[in-house]
Amino acid sequence: MNAARTLQSLHKPLLRLQTPIYDFLLPSFAHTQSRINHASITTSSASPTSKSSPSTPTSDSTTKRRRPLSKAQQQFLDSALRVNQAGELAATLIYNAQTPPITRAHPHLRPLMHHMYSQEAGHFDTFNHLLARHRIRPTAMYPVWQAAASVLGWGTGLMGKEASMACTEAVETEIGGHYNWQVRVLLGWVKEMEEKGEEIGEEVRELVSTLKRIRDEELEHLDEAVGEGAKEAKPYEFLNRVIRSGCKGAIWISERV
Repeated sequence: MNAARTLQSLHKPLLRLQTPIYDFLLPSFAHTQSRINHASITTSSASPTSKSSPSTPTSDSTTKRRRPLSKAQQQFLDSALRVNQAGELAATLIYNAQTPPITRAHPHLRPLMHHMYSQEAGHFDTFNHLLARHRIRPTAMYPVWQAAASVLGWGTGLMGKEASMACTEAVETEIGGHYNWQVRVLLGWVKEMEEKGEEIGEEVRELVSTLKRIRDEELEHLDEAVGEGAKEAKPYEFLNRVIRSGCKGAIWISERV
């Protein structure tokens, strides 16, 4: 443990100075405890094998059942968090590549580009932590998405402000919708647990809240992009269709690989 703490303290300052791309490796190294059971994400209170004493009043929370995640629910969470981490990686790289040419040509956009990049970097850190905490592997396509996102950001950045904003609009349309779908699925689990008298674990409430916040911030980026002339890009329809199709394909692959 002392050696682990020493190595962690040596690596942490270095990683903070670099891009967030490899930050997901740090939590997985630093948190040496065994993998947290998926049931902690979704379920309840007291153990079902515990028996209340006749002289001790039983509260509502201790009578609720503990139910582990089904295999399908485990697979959903694994793939959802893996996709989200890959998507936020791509977003940080797109903004990182777009920012230099865009802010040189349009200095007034520097605060906006910084704001959007900072939020995406925060999202990326969030999912790095969740993957490491629950020992979920990143997508095997990680290097491919790194290269593709960098090329997309660089290319649309050189095409100009409108093309860059059209890229943001297309990406955030797909990503925002995907987050919304994930929230609906988790809320469906919550409703089902409530109907069965099972207590909602704090982690699932936190996860729903986190996904809602990130979804809203992604949709805020979409609105900002439209306000900065996304639909004036030439050729707008082509860019929108190609980028959205690419996002859908990347989501589909990252869920599985």
